[in-house]
Amino acid sequence: MTHTRPLIKSVESVRACINRDKAQHHHNSCSRPPFTSQPNVVNANSKIVILLLQSADTSKHSHTLSLFIFFFLSLQKSWECERKREKKEEEAEVKMPSTATLPFLLLWILFFCFSCIAHAAQRGPFTMRISCGARQNVQTKPTTTLWYKDFGYTGGIPANASKTSYICPPLDTLRYFPLSEGPTNCYNINRVPKGHYSIRIFFGLVAQARATNEPLFDVSIQGTQVYSLKSGWTNQDDQAFAEAQVFLMDGSVSICFHSTGHGDPAILSIEILQIDDKAYDFGPQWSQGIILRTVKRLSCGFGQSKFGVDYGADPRGGDRFWHHIKSFGQDSDRPRSVETRIKQASHAPNFYPETLYRSALVSTSSQPDLTYTLDVDPNKNYSIWLHFAEIENSVTAVGQRVFDILINGDVRFKDVDIVKLSGDRFTALVLNTTVTVNGRTLTITLSPKKDSFAIISAIEILEVIMAESKTLSDEVAALQTLKKALGLPPRFGWNGDPCVPQQHPWTGADCQLDKTSGKWVIDGLGLDNQGLKGFLPNDISRLHNLQILNLSGNSIHGAIPSSLGTITSLQVLDLSYNFFNGSIPESLGQLTLLQRLNLNGNSLSGRVPATLGGRLLHRASFNFTDNAGLCGIPGLPTCGPHLTAGAKVGIGLGACFAFLLLITCSVCWWKRRQNILRTQQIAARAAPYAKARTHYSRDIQMTRHNNNNNNYGNAHTAAENGPILLSS
Repeated sequence: MTHTRPLIKSVESVRACINRDKAQHHHNSCSRPPFTSQPNVVNANSKIVILLLQSADTSKHSHTLSLFIFFFLSLQKSWECERKREKKEEEAEVKMPSTATLPFLLLWILFFCFSCIAHAAQRGPFTMRISCGARQNVQTKPTTTLWYKDFGYTGGIPANASKTSYICPPLDTLRYFPLSEGPTNCYNINRVPKGHYSIRIFFGLVAQARATNEPLFDVSIQGTQVYSLKSGWTNQDDQAFAEAQVFLMDGSVSICFHSTGHGDPAILSIEILQIDDKAYDFGPQWSQGIILRTVKRLSCGFGQSKFGVDYGADPRGGDRFWHHIKSFGQDSDRPRSVETRIKQASHAPNFYPETLYRSALVSTSSQPDLTYTLDVDPNKNYSIWLHFAEIENSVTAVGQRVFDILINGDVRFKDVDIVKLSGDRFTALVLNTTVTVNGRTLTITLSPKKDSFAIISAIEILEVIMAESKTLSDEVAALQTLKKALGLPPRFGWNGDPCVPQQHPWTGADCQLDKTSGKWVIDGLGLDNQGLKGFLPNDISRLHNLQILNLSGNSIHGAIPSSLGTITSLQVLDLSYNFFNGSIPESLGQLTLLQRLNLNGNSLSGRVPATLGGRLLHRASFNFTDNAGLCGIPGLPTCGPHLTAGAKVGIGLGACFAFLLLITCSVCWWKRRQNILRTQQIAARAAPYAKARTHYSRDIQMTRHNNNNNNYGNAHTAAENGPILLSS
């Protein structure tokens, strides 16, 4: 909650000071009267300061800023007086900041820097609240709490929400994750400052769904499973949400939901609340590798179940929910409450609300022992926090109330005297112990000494969970690249961490813990007969610990990446019955541990690397059949003469030259042929005219011949009759 009262007082004080300045403006202590031709710099700048103060969130350092502002106003006033003594005319023709304004600018910059530093040093804890399924930011009443619109999710469907408990935030939407969206879905939130956080997830039901449709699923944070919903959770207020305290050190948080086949996970909201770094430090085992899950928080005696914000507790406490309990059993105790102020409450690092200690349960003479029993998961470690304050008037001194505290029959605290341990009456006392529970019941017993009664104010039970080691980031990145390259459908649920929680690894991924790095690695990947498409990326070589890779029976195309040859641990490689093309990489011959290689049923071509052929002598099982273009080993066609790369290039260039020469000759021949045909066509068209001219010429000659015959009769020329014979 934001406390504005100190800020309002500070602003009012500044305003009063400015009003006094206005009233005394003509009666100031300057040696000369004020220069009325320029504005009152003090008043104008003071208004700016007020606007800055009103717009800033300075609830935690308003008094300091008020003193700073008063100091600022005093200096500004002194500078103004000094300026008036030195120079009567302030406005100059040179366009530059006046000397009276420069000190103000410098001081304003200092003020701004001081404000930023103070705000950063005293800022409140980081808070992020997400309204799942919401399309816009929401503010809920009566606290006007801000819930950000839905973001960071990997899948799921937004829907209207049906709240299961009155303690759930008054939000109208949720996001649910049907199994068709994959068995694992997550919220991945970035830009989270490093620190210790209380993370709370509220569950809900899809509106208009069947009342019996109560989803049961698992919840993990940062790869560690922290909670499993149990049947009947919709009827218990403190099971409507899961809460865990975890260290976030990499600037992000991953919150995942894992389907168990009992309904679709449905998430109403997520809260990420920063708490004190030392909160709930329970001893030597406490560290950044520990997650504390809230099992139960009880407020004993009078009161109502509520969150810490309703107690007026410090926000560093994480806004905890306290479930009110009026009695541990019928006629076994009686409630007590006071209005007296409780000392030593709301202190670091846990910041327990003071109201928590103003009520309690006290045992009776008929039942002197106070006993609380809770069903828990077996074989788990639990951190137990017990809260006390001596609030009964009948106990005024040390030794008047003494009792032992037993957990599952073992004495954990002996001769507890609240007044003695806390130092006074009406003073908070917190006792903590960690126990291992082998059975399914946790029993806390307060057994008083003779002539006294037991008393208790509150109980906290937190499960101690060792954080899971994560998968090597390099291998996670490789799987993410593979997911994109193969176009894995959402049903695979490749979200979160591939190997953890161990109960929910990624589909098709086999993991083992690398003892050297302490991280999980991928040693097997089986995605056969899954209808996958796409191609096999080079980044698959980043799976350095892979022993088995089976992608058979899919529709993967492209070349086999040569980088596979760098996975020296590979023992089984099955890429059969896909659409791989090109040649088999020579690098596969470097896989000395390879025992089975199935490349049959593809479109591979070229010579099988000789190193792979040699491996057949070491009882390795290789299958290259149903690849029409492969050759070079027994059972495959014999390859032709082996050509070097240069020879192949030369042959290719020669073939290109011959092809171009053939094209050129063909074009020349075609053009020559066209010319001949064109000439013949022209000649054919001219032939009738030539014949007509020939006949015409012959007719003329014949006509002339006939005319001669008519003139001479039957006479013949000498030429016709031969030489004339003369007689003597």
